[in-house]
Amino acid sequence: MTLAIIARRLGLLALVVWVASTINFFVPRLAPRNPIEDKLLMELENGGGASVDLKSLLDAYNAKFGLDKPLLEQYLTYVGDTLRLDLGYSIAYYPSRTIDIVGHALPWTIGLLFTTTILGFLFGTVLGALTVWRGSAAIYRYLVPFLMIFSAIPFYLIGLVLIYVFAFQLGWFPLSGGMGIQTDNTLSWSLVVEILYHSLLPAFSILLATVGVWALSMRGMMVTVQGEDYMTFAEALGLKNRRRFVQYGVRNAILPQLTQLALSLGHILSGSILVELVFGYPGVGQQLFRAIQHLDYFVIYGIVFLLICTIALAMLLMDLTYPLLDPRVRHTRTAR
Repeated sequence: MTLAIIARRLGLLALVVWVASTINFFVPRLAPRNPIEDKLLMELENGGGASVDLKSLLDAYNAKFGLDKPLLEQYLTYVGDTLRLDLGYSIAYYPSRTIDIVGHALPWTIGLLFTTTILGFLFGTVLGALTVWRGSAAIYRYLVPFLMIFSAIPFYLIGLVLIYVFAFQLGWFPLSGGMGIQTDNTLSWSLVVEILYHSLLPAFSILLATVGVWALSMRGMMVTVQGEDYMTFAEALGLKNRRRFVQYGVRNAILPQLTQLALSLGHILSGSILVELVFGYPGVGQQLFRAIQHLDYFVIYGIVFLLICTIALAMLLMDLTYPLLDPRVRHTRTAR
């Protein structure tokens, strides 16, 4: 792979991030609401400032957040701040900074989603391949109906069932949260165990749904691969069943799976919004939902910008590593 190809891919990455970030700036502004006005009215309803001149206070906050400037000037300020990785202050939770809000929620989401995505990919890919492989045990074929059922059920519905059965009825797991309310945040083994304990139900709800999706996708690819001439030739050579399964079957069928894995890893920052809401999990998805509720521009900008970057980087890495996985793929132009 030449430096020109890498430079072209990096330029395309920058273009994608810029276009997506521009759309990210303008879309929240389409809502017919003023987030600062909503926040001040809420405080007045709670008795936080009955004698305050609302218009003067609104003008002061608009000036503080730069919302009194023309939209184009706000956009240029947004681009400059984003290039410096300055995500600004939260409107709804001022004076909290967006980077602090995202930084606090990020480890929770990455820990939950990254782990479940990788485990779902591994288990689903292997199970899907075994369900259709001629030399596998017959028991794997009986798993297909269950995989189809779980793949058709959304994460949050599975989560609600798990909460009702294992948390509400049996009391084996907590109903919600990432850890106990009175838990000491000091890093210790007891804290790690409690966080893992609270994450089991959300993780299981995601795994049960994603394993079926990965398995059915891999199953379809393995059906296609087993009809290829090189599979027949490998069998005629007398190669062992395990070698044909891994080196000839899985290796050639897994490429579309890896592309989907890259997309899934790119979506881990917001891929579990409903799961985090159902379980009250303190992740990025829940923060994004709250920001959309309050029309908190700068928190929305920050989280979506991180999402854009992770997806773009994941696809760039996939694009650059594809030729290493499959020698048939080359970043060269075909001669006419």
